[in-house]
Amino acid sequence: MEPESGANGTAVTEFILLGLVETPGLRPVVFALFLFAYLVTVGGNLSILAAILVEPKLHTPMYFFLGNLSVLDIGCITVTVPSMLGRLLSHKRTVPYAACLSQLFFFHQLAGVDCFLLTAMAYDRFLAICRPLTYSTRMSQTVQRILVAVSWACAFSNALTHTVAISTLNFCGPNVINHFYCDLPQLFQLSCSSTQLNELLLFGLGVLMAGAPVILIVTSYIHVAAAVLRIRSSEGRKKAFSTCGSHLTVVGIFYGTGVFSYMRLGSVEASDKDKGIGILNTVISPMLNPLIYSLRNPDVQGALRRVLMGK
Repeated sequence: MEPESGANGTAVTEFILLGLVETPGLRPVVFALFLFAYLVTVGGNLSILAAILVEPKLHTPMYFFLGNLSVLDIGCITVTVPSMLGRLLSHKRTVPYAACLSQLFFFHQLAGVDCFLLTAMAYDRFLAICRPLTYSTRMSQTVQRILVAVSWACAFSNALTHTVAISTLNFCGPNVINHFYCDLPQLFQLSCSSTQLNELLLFGLGVLMAGAPVILIVTSYIHVAAAVLRIRSSEGRKKAFSTCGSHLTVVGIFYGTGVFSYMRLGSVEASDKDKGIGILNTVISPMLNPLIYSLRNPDVQGALRRVLMGK
C-alpha cells in the first residue's frame, strides 16, 4: 500500500520515529529496560497459559478467557517493542509507510479484541455469581468460542476501517513521529489532507468499541455487587470479590490508558505525555496482567509453582 502523491508531487514513503529518548547516552538504558519488560511480559503470560493448560481446576470459562487475554498481551507488546528495540540497536529510525500502517492495523486489532474479551469476562462473572443454576448451560464451550470469535471479527472490522481510512490521506510534508510506534493521532498530525472524517471515525468507532463494553461491564458488576452483598458468610463474599477484583483492576488500567490516548486529538504539545500513556498501554498493562491475576489466586499460584518446578 503506497501513499498517494501530495499536491506538490512528492509523497512520504517512510516515517521517522523519534522513539523514547533522543540522548544517545540513554539509549542503552532504554534498550535494557524494554528488553527486560518484554521478556518478563512474554514469560509471565506464557506461564499463565501453561498453568491454565496443566491445572484441571483452571479448565473453566473464566480461565479460558484469561488464557486468550494472555495471548493478546504477548501480541500487543510484540507489535510495538521488538521493532523499537531493533531501531535502538541499528540507530536507524526510519519506518516504511507500509510497515507503519501494518503496525497500526495489528495494534488496533489486538487492542480491540482486548475490549470485547474483558466484556466477556465480566459477563462470565455475572452469570457465575448471579445465575449459578444456569451458568454451565449459558457459558458452555460453544458460547465461549462464539464470544472469542465475535471479539476477533469486530476488532478486525474496526482495525481494517481505520487502516483503509488512513491510507486515503496524503502525506507530503513532515514525516517525523514523536513516538515509539505508529498510531492514529500522531499520523493525523502529519497529514496534508483533511483528517476530519478520520477523527469522526475514531470517535464514533471508539464509542462503539470502548463505550458499549464499559456500559456492559459496569452493568454486570452492579448486579454482581448486589448479589455478593446478599451472601451471608464473609468468606463467601471475600471469595466472590477476589475473582472480580483482579478483573476490575485490569479493566481500569486498560480503559484508563485507552481513553487518555484517543480522546485528546489535535493536542500537538502533548506528544511526550502520549509516549508515557503509550508505555502504559503497550508495556506496563500486559506486564502487570499475569501478576494481577495470580497475586490473589491460590489456584493459579499452585499451578504456576507446578509449571515452574516442572511437575
